[in-house]
Amino acid sequence: MVSLRSFFLIFGLGLTLASHAQSLQLEAGSLTHGSLLAADEAVPGGGQNPEPSDSSNQSESADAPDQALPESAEAEIDQSDPRVQQDSNAPVDADGNPIPLDRLQPKRILGFMPNFRTVSGGAAAPPPGWKYNFTVATHQATDYSTFLFLGLTSLTAEGMNMHASLGKGVGGFYAYTWRGFLDKTDNTYLSAWLLPSLIHEDTRFYALGDGHSIPIRALYVISRQAVAKTYGGRQTPNIAGLGGKVLTQVVSRYYYPPSAATFPVLASKFGYSVMRDVIFSTIREFYPDIAAHYIRKHREKVARLAAKDAQSAENSVH
Repeated sequence: MVSLRSFFLIFGLGLTLASHAQSLQLEAGSLTHGSLLAADEAVPGGGQNPEPSDSSNQSESADAPDQALPESAEAEIDQSDPRVQQDSNAPVDADGNPIPLDRLQPKRILGFMPNFRTVSGGAAAPPPGWKYNFTVATHQATDYSTFLFLGLTSLTAEGMNMHASLGKGVGGFYAYTWRGFLDKTDNTYLSAWLLPSLIHEDTRFYALGDGHSIPIRALYVISRQAVAKTYGGRQTPNIAGLGGKVLTQVVSRYYYPPSAATFPVLASKFGYSVMRDVIFSTIREFYPDIAAHYIRKHREKVARLAAKDAQSAENSVH
């Protein structure tokens, strides 16, 4: 029951984040690929500038009426396609070609969800190692969004009385919060730093990107829970990722009361951790497509309005 409740909580959160992608703010002065990238500084993890911010993306809800466009306007629309309009400073793929927007992973999804351990489709990722993995794990573990999600999950757990022995009210919320923080921190450092560095596994999420069907991409996301890469790039069982989740539950037995550290409870928490990763990885896989779509629609509308204004001005002259 705990596992099902946790699943629906995280699944609902994922749907909410995805459904709000089209309502993001997109300023006219930051519509080019280059200006989107310029707003984001490189941070450890992510394969290129891991996670350039896509939080500036928005679609306009009302489209202007369809009409014939002059050649200049049509050219502007063509150039607005994320596959066409590139910037000399844009991240490049393994072949040196700029990565289009519909494959480019943002630094923060929707402006706040950390995406530090995702590699854009086709990007050449920086080599992992002890220092690199530690830097990325620390960045993720101490990010402000971690505490936002921690507060949300702790408040929900206290409200649902998921572990009755931890109590209710302010005292119960505190009991859930500090234990939840240890759970998340242990899992991050074990799965993203210690175990991957020991056995040379690359547990970053390599987005498949467009060019594949939605079912294939969805199955790929699920498979990444069981499959990772070696430092040499070969496919390997995701021992570090799953092992980190298992060890987190083992360690948690030392700071949870006995009634909250039984095997069924620990197993349900493990299942919750896996489902959460699947949902968040699904968002990471498909978010660039959503953002690029609404950027393209916005640019097309801007071009139509500009053409309409130009035509109106020309008619007024005559």
